[in-house]
Amino acid sequence: MTILLPQAFRDKMQRLLADEYPEFAACYDRPRHRGLRYNPLKITADEFLKRCPFHLSPVPWAEEGFYYEAGDRPGKHPLYHAGLYYVQEPSAMAPVELLDVRPGETVLDLCAAPGGKSTQIAGKLKGTGLLVANDSQPDRVRSLVKNLAIFGVRNAIVTAETPERLAERWAGRFDKILVDAPCSGEGMFRKDPALIPVWSERTVKSCAAVQDAILDAAAALVRPGGRIVYATCTFSPEENERTVARFLDRHPAFSVAGTRGAAGFAPGRPDWINGDAYGNPGEFSERAVRSVARAWRLWPHRLAGEGHFVAVLQHDGSEGGRPAAAARPPGRPKKKKKKAVLREGAVDLSAWFAFMETHLREPIEGRWTCIGNHVYWMDPAWELTDFGDLTVVRPGWYVGELRKNRFEPSQALAMGLAADRFVRRAELASDSPEAIRYLRGESLEWPEERLVRADGSVPPKGWCLVCLDGFPVGFAKWQDGMLKNAYPAGWRWI
Repeated sequence: MTILLPQAFRDKMQRLLADEYPEFAACYDRPRHRGLRYNPLKITADEFLKRCPFHLSPVPWAEEGFYYEAGDRPGKHPLYHAGLYYVQEPSAMAPVELLDVRPGETVLDLCAAPGGKSTQIAGKLKGTGLLVANDSQPDRVRSLVKNLAIFGVRNAIVTAETPERLAERWAGRFDKILVDAPCSGEGMFRKDPALIPVWSERTVKSCAAVQDAILDAAAALVRPGGRIVYATCTFSPEENERTVARFLDRHPAFSVAGTRGAAGFAPGRPDWINGDAYGNPGEFSERAVRSVARAWRLWPHRLAGEGHFVAVLQHDGSEGGRPAAAARPPGRPKKKKKKAVLREGAVDLSAWFAFMETHLREPIEGRWTCIGNHVYWMDPAWELTDFGDLTVVRPGWYVGELRKNRFEPSQALAMGLAADRFVRRAELASDSPEAIRYLRGESLEWPEERLVRADGSVPPKGWCLVCLDGFPVGFAKWQDGMLKNAYPAGWRWI
């Protein structure tokens, strides 16, 4: 498929790339590359490769990443609904790899929706520490919540806040921060041609201003000695090298860390940030100009992926280098928001405790809190539970809802459990018609002898954990030879 690029964009790229431009332009006439990441919270690489029905080859820069072929449709396979993998463009896997997340850390994904990179961070944390996944656009948070639930992520808090408000509340509290910044999207033109008609130089400039504000908030949020990874999916120097250089000159305690790139990664271009092409020669300090050469550019004509830019911004550890909390943009009054009231100890949780006693082989240990009648698990070790008036969408692992005289388990509870933790299971083969029928929300005829029960004393009637090839995918209720489907309407197979 030939992609028609805007003339102003082609002229700009030809000016920047010079002799390399014909090779760059030619890549838009070639098919794009497709990728997925397996979920280390649920499956090992070896086991995934044994079970996976697709034609895979490794993504060189992503530990859990694989390319798949155009004829494969992993997003339509039942194992996708069991959370065994996430479909993600290969270059988009690089920023989290360079973030270098370690188990036990407190990590913030500042612009997280729809959640691909958040799930990647969660896999690196291995169920320990804390992930705060934030997005300032409430209409995008729903997909973020869903993707974290599918992946079985339990150690996450989801917020819907501006970066400035997070910095006011949680300054200096994060070990690592990912800023997958809103950008003009030039690097995704081949993957998503719908971005082309809305591109303009005005968009590039407005995105650069937004990126500056987000990075200032990130600088206030990270701990001394912590790391920020700044990433975009655009080629524009205004949003890449120049944004990083502006940040370094505003925040001298940070530098661009030298990191090991993969084959095909190209260094940042200091020659694109000063000079006549952008006016104001000498606008940036020599330190900032030199530093951007340690950033990485991923070009679609140099590697098997789309366009990305990644800079690892390392704080030097000095307390004196800690910036103050980011200032609220001028002219924007502080919003008065209704507080999401957490009611620890003020709600009768007996129905939830009774559910655990009846349906789980071992109770879930932790700290319980509620928003309304919705019950959440929190790790007692988490430091970030002082929410104040922040907009908190999920204060932890959502386990279900308290209703009159009963407890209704959530889809997130099903996806976050190990299969053998539940006392009743219904096992489906992922390649069976029954699996498709369950994912479509249909009830299934299910003789009692097909139920997998922890022992003979467990009665057949009640909640069952439905599994595909041994991996949880949702709940159903068994009664009189029928599995009554409880798969959420918004998740169903279309």
